[in-house]
Amino acid sequence: MKIGVDLGGTKIEAVALAGDGRELGRVRVATPRRDYDGTLDAIADLVRRLEQAHGGPASVGVGIPGAISPATGLVKNANSTWLIGRAFDHDLADRLQRPVRMANDANCFALSEATDGAGAGASVVFGVIIGTGVGGGIVVNGRLVEGAHRIAGEWGHNPLPWPRDEERPGPPCYCGRHGCIETFLSGPALAREFAEATGRALGADAIASAAASGDRDASAALERYMDRMARALATVINLLDPDVIVLGGGLSNVGALYAAVPPRWLPHVFSDEVHTRLVRARYGDSSGVRGAAWLW
Repeated sequence: MKIGVDLGGTKIEAVALAGDGRELGRVRVATPRRDYDGTLDAIADLVRRLEQAHGGPASVGVGIPGAISPATGLVKNANSTWLIGRAFDHDLADRLQRPVRMANDANCFALSEATDGAGAGASVVFGVIIGTGVGGGIVVNGRLVEGAHRIAGEWGHNPLPWPRDEERPGPPCYCGRHGCIETFLSGPALAREFAEATGRALGADAIASAAASGDRDASAALERYMDRMARALATVINLLDPDVIVLGGGLSNVGALYAAVPPRWLPHVFSDEVHTRLVRARYGDSSGVRGAAWLW
């Protein structure tokens, strides 16, 4: 049995999987925000509950909103800031009295979809989370690629490629730069640009729904969004040449993306033909927690 844990900013979810990927059980609790020891205790309790219910012991993998620095062994780049600078993997292993594997939550998403999700059987899978931020993960021949600095797949903090004059220098990003892909393709970015163009306040989901209903302003905003996504993903294709790009996160539910984006990336891909597929995640919001289990 494998247990996966998804540590989010508002909830912690854990799932128990059989060796063939069947889900045996799932539990969740609210995240003890800004409470490091409380977070460790909450995860340990979820693991114990699943093992007692389903005949443990089990391996444990955890997806975190950040990464373990290879240089220091401590958490970095985490929006759950109370984890930063902590030896979180070692401390949790001490709580559970066993080894624990950890990876970035976007990497867990990609691993899930490459293992038995929408990218199953593909040699190279790029997993994308487009929601409040823009994350990514790479899986090659079934193995997660984390990179020398544990930042492989972080396409959201590269500049939007082939920018138009009106896209320069681009919106400010929390990383300190301007014009990052995340500042154009996240859900808040779509809502911000729509408001700036129209004076109307709509969330990303509402913009997509309005576009589907024929709203001209919403349709124009979605067209700009899809063009930018196509340019951004064309760079990924030029670097990785993936068989499949899998979308997850809130904006992955915009059905128009899957037919509209691939034709738009063709002029930017350095190839005479492009067979990369753009698909929706099979497991949706459950992919992160399943991918954490598949770290073993």
